[in-house]
Amino acid sequence: FCRVDPYGFERPEDFDYASYEAFFSRYLVVLTRRAIKWSKLLKGNNSIQKSLKVKRYIRKGIPNEHRALVWMIVSGAQANMEQNPGYYHRLLEGEQNAKLLEAIKTDMNRTFPDNVKFRKTADPCLQHALYNVLVAYGHHNKSVGYCQGMNFIAGYLILITKNEEESFWLLDALIGRILPDYYSPAMLGLKTDQEVLGELVKMKVPAVAELMERHGVMWTLVVSRWFICLFIDILPVETVLRIWDCLFYEGSKIIFRVALTLIKQNQAFILEATNFPDICDKFKQITKGTFVTECHTFMQKIFTDPGSLSMATINKLRETCREKLLSQG
Repeated sequence: FCRVDPYGFERPEDFDYASYEAFFSRYLVVLTRRAIKWSKLLKGNNSIQKSLKVKRYIRKGIPNEHRALVWMIVSGAQANMEQNPGYYHRLLEGEQNAKLLEAIKTDMNRTFPDNVKFRKTADPCLQHALYNVLVAYGHHNKSVGYCQGMNFIAGYLILITKNEEESFWLLDALIGRILPDYYSPAMLGLKTDQEVLGELVKMKVPAVAELMERHGVMWTLVVSRWFICLFIDILPVETVLRIWDCLFYEGSKIIFRVALTLIKQNQAFILEATNFPDICDKFKQITKGTFVTECHTFMQKIFTDPGSLSMATINKLRETCREKLLSQG
């Protein structure tokens, strides 16, 4: 058995190889089939027009060999990169903010200690690329600078694109456009979205909302890392990548779909909790096991389980939740 997965992550001591092998042999068939379809769709030219067919293809998963390219195109990162040639390198060569560099350096060794490609001893060591991407981004978006959580996202982007400049532009797409204000110093967008999830749970899984309220558990305690890290280190790598496929194409509502599916699927289990620590523990457990490992069926579920969820609904909830937060502030 391989102790290290294809992305360089070491598998935990208690990793269930048998059920993983069983899942992966089935998933491999799906991947092969998808790869053929994608090759036909892309036909060697690097452009995709948004369409229902493309949306359907993306929901069924982008093969790894096309993933970086498709993310770049559908997120708008490719267009931005082409419109700003040399910009990334100019950011790295320009004047540097010492405080920013210090903050990023501090987090370098904390980023994926369980990934062999990010070790100091690795060759090439991806820490260098990660450092550059974060430094460039901090100078590009001064209102954000550097926030914890960004290191994990940039690290994943580097693992997939194997390219600093592309990772920079994808990070810009996520932080600048796709996720509303998650990483600004006040993190208002993040706090808002946690409240929005709470409202959605009230609508769609009321028993769980009631349990949280009864025991005084704030949503931020159990889901803030889901939002900040976009499920990195919370769900299995393959599953995270499938979620990101949809996130780059369909935007931030995908995060709510995933969160609601995790809660709805495990409703009975969560409701067994009888106190505060118990609830927190249940939320840790629902992100493990076969349901989340079988990424193909999991992704089908996120589009059926929570029922309809329009961007209009989310934006309306965002408005009311943001106003409530600001009035409390």
